[in-house]
Amino acid sequence: MIEGVKIKRIEKHCDDRGFFTELVRDDEDILARFGQASMSVSYPGIIKAFHYHDEQDDIWFFLAGNAQVVLHDLRGTSTTKGMTDVYYMGEENPIILRIPSGVAHGYRVLGNRSATIIYFTTKAYNPKSPDEKRIPWNDPSIGFDWETKNR
Repeated sequence: MIEGVKIKRIEKHCDDRGFFTELVRDDEDILARFGQASMSVSYPGIIKAFHYHDEQDDIWFFLAGNAQVVLHDLRGTSTTKGMTDVYYMGEENPIILRIPSGVAHGYRVLGNRSATIIYFTTKAYNPKSPDEKRIPWNDPSIGFDWETKNR
């Protein structure tokens, strides 16, 4: 696992009305501080990759649909520099994923349904000085193959 990445398994509290779950709490060792909460919907087959932040950590949770999430460690001082990790997240695997600053991240929507992501950040977005760097989804320095393999 890439250094600094954290996973939180989601605990559902179910009854005859449905379920309740906590996503992120201030007494957990997940988010250093709270900056912003956002939501995005992506259509089937869409790849949103890659981007990274110099100062901001992200917490991702896929509320609906399923996604293949790819992380690539760009941090020069990290023991896992150059490492790529893949996580399968969403309805089939409801987890919280913490992505530290300096780790490039992106995802591909899996299946025939849109994916809805809710994400939390340690800093609010500043349009005058955005902490958002982009890398193409097919960048050869990362070299990730987004194709589904039939096995």
